[in-house]
Amino acid sequence: MNLLTVISIGFLLGMRHATDPDHVIAVTTIVSRQRSIRHAGLIGVLWGLGHTITILFVGAAIILFNLVIPPRIGLTMELAVGLMLIFLGVLNLAGVMQWITNRFMPAHTHDGVIHFHTHRHDDQVHAHIHGHQPEVHFHLEEKPQGPFQKALARIGLYQLVRPLAVGIVHGLAGSAAVALLVLTTIRDPRWAIVYLLLFGAGTIAGMMLITMVIGAPFAYTGKKFTNFNRHLGLASGLISVAFGMVVIFQIGFIDGLFTANPHWTPH
Repeated sequence: MNLLTVISIGFLLGMRHATDPDHVIAVTTIVSRQRSIRHAGLIGVLWGLGHTITILFVGAAIILFNLVIPPRIGLTMELAVGLMLIFLGVLNLAGVMQWITNRFMPAHTHDGVIHFHTHRHDDQVHAHIHGHQPEVHFHLEEKPQGPFQKALARIGLYQLVRPLAVGIVHGLAGSAAVALLVLTTIRDPRWAIVYLLLFGAGTIAGMMLITMVIGAPFAYTGKKFTNFNRHLGLASGLISVAFGMVVIFQIGFIDGLFTANPHWTPH
């Protein structure tokens, strides 16, 4: 195959890379709280962008400077994925538990003078502190100004940063394997970097499609079947925690990160 063919395949391999089980589970825990397919797609783009940033920086360092990653460091980078999956799952489970607490044990202070409650607005759930007496009435919400601020408020800055950070962590686990694959195929460092960029673009496109597909049932059930949607969120959290524990066991004990003789093969 000629060079252009190899680079074109990089885009397709990036799309296929987005379908790895740990990637799909990670984004599922994030999009499970979305009520918009468009927002779910944006989360996929941000995840893919974070993943591409790490792949590009780490992969380029390996290609340009012939870096060799020791097994223990490589396993530690992959261990971060397992920890991230557990963290994301716990966040989802905590959200469910918070709803149960608010539903069956509403928080009241000052004999009901000041309390908080939640309400839905524009497909988003808001919580604010609120009092019924004039001397204690206050509101902890600011109305966004300008289209960009409104967009951030609509999705939430946290919702923007979280998929980007998760993508960066997942990129750590795959960067070495991708770089080594490129080195065995493309000898010219400049074309190898181009391959990484196209691989990243394919990952972004693939993850955007995946998150839109995954987000569709959450968006539909979130508007019409609230309890069923909550069960989906609970299931995604449990699966994420369980898969994260499997990853940690595999890396820590089978691959030997927690032992004296770790062995690591990038994959």
